[in-house]
Amino acid sequence: MKRPDFMALALEEAEAAAGRGEVPVGAVIVSGNTVIAKAGNRTRELADPTAHAEMLAIREACRKIASERLTGHDLYVTLEPCAMCAGAISFARLRRLYFGAADEKGGAVVNGTRFFASPICHHAPDIYAGIGESAAALILKDFFRDRRNGGG
Repeated sequence: MKRPDFMALALEEAEAAAGRGEVPVGAVIVSGNTVIAKAGNRTRELADPTAHAEMLAIREACRKIASERLTGHDLYVTLEPCAMCAGAISFARLRRLYFGAADEKGGAVVNGTRFFASPICHHAPDIYAGIGESAAALILKDFFRDRRNGGG
């Protein structure tokens, strides 16, 4: 059986976020080959600075399995998580983190604070960077170019 392309699903969530005028980031949480939760950024729509794609997907996955721990689950996200999301990933005990584009300004995994290497980090997932990086970076580049040129 062919493994589903979970990063493609995260990219779909990012595109949907862009369509809502949100920064185009998408996230998918899986267990094995089963999608447990997926989300795109909704910070503007919900007037909530914590409504990042990762946070929304983590909340939904925890609700669905009725646990605050997502042990054995994997997260696919189109952009390197920020410090807030990295903290939530750690507290949720996600097994693996796959992310697309690096975020030199706001990322906290391979850039910035490198949260998972910090002594305050209680759990670090296995990290796989650069998955679908070109597509994820292009969505972000196009979104911000359109904003600079007066769109959205």
